[in-house]
Amino acid sequence: MSETITFEDFSKTDLRIGTIIEVNDFPEARNPAYQLTIDFGDLGIKKTSAQITTLYSKDDLLNKQIVAVVNFPRKQIAKFMSDCLVLGAVNGKDVILLNPELKVKNGSQVS
Repeated sequence: MSETITFEDFSKTDLRIGTIIEVNDFPEARNPAYQLTIDFGDLGIKKTSAQITTLYSKDDLLNKQIVAVVNFPRKQIAKFMSDCLVLGAVNGKDVILLNPELKVKNGSQVS
């Protein structure tokens, strides 16, 4: 388990639902990854990369809703700027994306 945090620490994390609207290969990444473009509704369109190529094809990901942290600062990954962090459960080398069971409005807050 990681370091214990307070509820106040956790409340600073902005978790939102978004829909993946574009998926591209990311050959410059150190490990196999995709570049994702995600629609977060009123929060706008954000981009990120994700090492999820072992379990998901590009077609699997298109129009899939996901959970992401949207209030991290932008981060450069190779020649690509990432705006958010998609969340998933790590199972060995595989990452299983976290997603809502039912379709919800893009930008919905996760609490």
